[in-house]
Amino acid sequence: MICERGENMNNNRTKKIVFSALMAALTTAATMVIHIPSAFSGYIHLGDGMVLLSGMLLGPMAGAAAGGIGSMMADLLSGYAFYAPATLIIKALAAFAGGYLYKHLRSRSRSGGFRVLPFLTAGVVCSAVVTGGYFIFELAVYSWPAAISNVPFNLVQNLFSLIAAGALLPVLLRVREIRELNRETAS
Repeated sequence: MICERGENMNNNRTKKIVFSALMAALTTAATMVIHIPSAFSGYIHLGDGMVLLSGMLLGPMAGAAAGGIGSMMADLLSGYAFYAPATLIIKALAAFAGGYLYKHLRSRSRSGGFRVLPFLTAGVVCSAVVTGGYFIFELAVYSWPAAISNVPFNLVQNLFSLIAAGALLPVLLRVREIRELNRETAS
C-alpha cells in the first residue's frame, strides 16, 4: 500500500511536470502565431490567455513557471530578447496572481466546473499585472509617452486573451486528466 501511494504521487508529479512543459510550449506558440506589432517595441498576441490558463490549471507556482518561461521563450525566439527578462517576471507574476485568485475563489464553489466570477476576477487581475508590469518596465527604460502609448495595446491584447482563455477553460475542464489535475491543484 505504501509503495502504491508513492508510485501514485510520482505519477501525479510527472503528469504535472509534463503538463507544465506543455503549457509553456502552448504559451510560446500562442504568443508567436498571432503577432501584431504595437506602438512602441511590443506586439499584440494571444499568449496571455495561455498565461492565465497556466495559473488556473496548474496552480500558482507551476502556472507561474509555465507562463513566465513560455512567454520569455516567445520573446527570445521572436527577436524581442531585450524584453525577455521583464517578460519572465511579469508573466510569472500574472500567472501566479491569476492562479492564486482562481484557486481561492473556486474553493468556495461546490462545483468543479467552470465558474464565471472566479475566472473573470482572476483574468482581470492577471491582465492588470501584465499591463501595469509592462507600463513600469517601459517607463523605466523609455519614457512616459512611450510607456503610456502601449497601454491601450496591452488592454486590447488582454481583452482578446481573456476571451480566448474563457472559451478554452470550459472545454479543457471536460478532459478527465485536466479536471483531475485541476482538482488536485485546487486542494
